[in-house]
Amino acid sequence: MDVIGWLGSTILVVSLAQTRVLRFRALNLLAALLLVVFNAAIRVWPMVALNVVIAALNAWVLFRLTRTRHDDRVYEVVPIGTSEPYLASLLARHEPDIARFNPALPPDVRARADLAFLTLSGGETVGVVLARHTDRPDEVRVLLDYVLPRFRDFAPGEFVFRPGGPFAALGIRRVLAPAGMRESSAYLRAVGFRPGPDGPALDLT
Repeated sequence: MDVIGWLGSTILVVSLAQTRVLRFRALNLLAALLLVVFNAAIRVWPMVALNVVIAALNAWVLFRLTRTRHDDRVYEVVPIGTSEPYLASLLARHEPDIARFNPALPPDVRARADLAFLTLSGGETVGVVLARHTDRPDEVRVLLDYVLPRFRDFAPGEFVFRPGGPFAALGIRRVLAPAGMRESSAYLRAVGFRPGPDGPALDLT
């Protein structure tokens, strides 16, 4: 039984070190359930009650997060000028993390971009997409699709790439995936990109 107590305590500590919202809640829920079992076995009822409440709260938040992850009433996309100071500050603040997933990203990516969009949730910026027109007027290449660490278990970029999203509203019919983006295959498939002669592409027709 001590093993369960130690395991629950270890998972609890690990959960507190998480930056991703979904992962934090899932690990915290697992820790609380293990500690319910442990404290019930040794008959420490106040700790049982506490961990039951913690487990219930985590379960509710997880349900709400997963239920609203595709809800456009929770997320909104806002266009922003590529020269706006807020965009420059956002990219500079997260530069090391951006570079980790986009090692080939040019340092002047804002200057190369024609379009920039922020994805917001509750007024908080959760993602940014930069894109540039190709030689075709109805086609763009995504230069950067970055999600802030807390929301990386979600796919807020889908609200930019939806058929009724901002690209489609501008008359864009084809979106090419960013080049050299690490660990992107599953994400790109999730938001609608499919293999093509120029790499993964999204058809908005």
